[in-house]
Amino acid sequence: MSYLYETHLHTIQASSCALSSGRDYIRRYKALGYAGIMVTDHFYRGNSSIDPNLPWKEWVGRFCRGYEDARDEGARQGLDVFFGWEETFDGDDYLVYGLDKAWLLDHPEAALWTRLGQFKAAERYGGCVVQAHPFRQHYYIKKINLSAGCVHGVEAGNAENMYRSYDALALRYAEKLGVSVTAGSDIHYAGDADGAFGVYMDKKMAGIQDYVAAVRSRALSFETARMPEGRCDWTGEETAALPVVFRDQHDRPTKQRLRDFLGLE
Repeated sequence: MSYLYETHLHTIQASSCALSSGRDYIRRYKALGYAGIMVTDHFYRGNSSIDPNLPWKEWVGRFCRGYEDARDEGARQGLDVFFGWEETFDGDDYLVYGLDKAWLLDHPEAALWTRLGQFKAAERYGGCVVQAHPFRQHYYIKKINLSAGCVHGVEAGNAENMYRSYDALALRYAEKLGVSVTAGSDIHYAGDADGAFGVYMDKKMAGIQDYVAAVRSRALSFETARMPEGRCDWTGEETAALPVVFRDQHDRPTKQRLRDFLGLE
């Protein structure tokens, strides 16, 4: 038996781009047969709706409201809800799991993290970092930053990606990198849940640390990802129109070329 989880979800309480509250998602995901959802609202430097000028403890309290709203409604309806967030750097986004509200309250330095600082904190405190939709190419993104040395996984399937070639590139990149492959809906409106993506786990999660362990042990692959058939199919014509920058384990840009890394002719 397998258990399906949503890994990438935004609420109106903390993400400026979202349209649904945390509680709005519960009935829909439960009806679709999901075992649980992970609320990953936009963090401090992302598209957050929380005023960054607030004192840190107040900022964290408000940031967690969407998750807490979903968690409480999930407890009433029988759907597990887990906490995470999505942070943004130079147009590149990362899903962070395994660090909770209490941890955030004690670590205001999280607002000032670099990619490397984020990865080191996740490593030290039992979390994980997954690069979200790494090949997305939208008007607000000036270049593709591939944080090859500072991630535990790559989100290959993203329901909000405009073109499936973005997912095909992400899957090939993740497999070449040798890290876990995930999928998520990046959902902002509960009415879109019918097209939700996700990850299958072979056991029901007792807590978010079960997901962290699966990501960090490279137990998640294309076979455990839930997305439409053909979403990551490779045609050989996939390309990145934006400049691509590989970043190493010290978060420094390298001279690595995408075509060379992916083994393209």
